Order: sequence, then C-alpha cells, then structure tokens
Amino acid sequence: MDVQTILRRDAVERISGLPRSTLYAKIASGEFPRPIKIGVRSVGWLEQDVAAWQARCIGARAA
Repeated sequence: MDVQTILRRDAVERISGLPRSTLYAKIASGEFPRPIKIGVRSVGWLEQDVAAWQARCIGARAA
C-alpha cells in the first residue's frame, strides 16, 4: 500500500489560492474534491486529488 499525503485546509487554501468560503462552495457544486474525515472535528484532502484538480484547471486554461 502506498502512503498518501493528506493536506489540511490551510494548505489546500494556499495551494489552490481559494479562500475557505469559495473552497467549500466549489466542493458543494462538485467543482473541487470532497475532503476526507480524519478525526472527530477535522478533515483533509488527498494531495493527489488536489493535484488532479490543479491539472484540470490548467488544462481548461489551455483549451
């Protein structure tokens, strides 16, 4: 099994450039990957999911 990096919200905000409210709006509309629950009150995103989202954004820009 491969170890995967889980990014917390502050890291996802930095990487994506999206503020929290926009991030959650995009999650609700299906435009951004859903987080995974990593604790009772904490969530995170798989780094590979965020990277795939970035790649789609870059691909859309090029199209």
